[in-house]
Amino acid sequence: MPGPDAEAAKPSPERATGVAGRRPTVLVLGGTAEANDLVRALGKRFPDHRLILSLAGRTRAPSLPEGAEIRIGGFGGAAGLAAFLRAEAVGLLVDATHPFAAGMARNGAKAADVAGIRRLKLLRPAWQAVDGDRWTEVTCLAEARDALPKGARPFLALGRQHLSPFFSRGDLAPLARMIEPPDPPLPVGWTLVLSRPSPDWRAEAELMRAHGASHLVTRNSGGEASYAKVAAARELGLPVVMIARPAVPEGPVFETVEALLAAVGRRSDLATE
Repeated sequence: MPGPDAEAAKPSPERATGVAGRRPTVLVLGGTAEANDLVRALGKRFPDHRLILSLAGRTRAPSLPEGAEIRIGGFGGAAGLAAFLRAEAVGLLVDATHPFAAGMARNGAKAADVAGIRRLKLLRPAWQAVDGDRWTEVTCLAEARDALPKGARPFLALGRQHLSPFFSRGDLAPLARMIEPPDPPLPVGWTLVLSRPSPDWRAEAELMRAHGASHLVTRNSGGEASYAKVAAARELGLPVVMIARPAVPEGPVFETVEALLAAVGRRSDLATE
């Protein structure tokens, strides 16, 4: 007959679900292709778990994976996120936000600490300069703006929310690409292209050539999906103003979905290491 130690070793319903009557819950802070891939992979590995994918809501028609609850909008800072983690009995928080989503990364780290739950970071590798690249590396948008010579026609591959620092440079004639029209409109003298980035460097090179771009200004987002513009600038011999990534909060960081899944393991209880 099992002794008291054996009975104590059995997982209780509360331990198995995080909170009595609830399934183990994973919250993924997303907005990246890697986040969508992770949600799909977690759904296959933990089919009985509840998956919540959180998006900032900046894109009107985001690409969404199946098998997850979708939450759109902010949490109200770290305190609001911590309250959400507790209310939804989240046992694992995965920060799979964009490498430049520094505020969300800080809030996620603080909220996980306050809520006392495990947090993992999925962060794709940064790009590295190779032979033929002509990079000027800077730390912020203001430095990127100031690095451009007078009269330049830079291709600002930055996203609409990161263009305002360049408005003060009336001598520039920038080319800006974005998925949705900006509000308010861009300044006079700017050229707007509404399209998604192409994965083909030849198409990116043709865009730069057709509009007479003199420089490329971009953030070091990393990954393959948006690297084509960097390769195109190299092929065209254009200088690149590369904005470095912000610091990452302390904690476990994984460069691939596979590496993060290996760290999670196959436990039904995701709340502890």
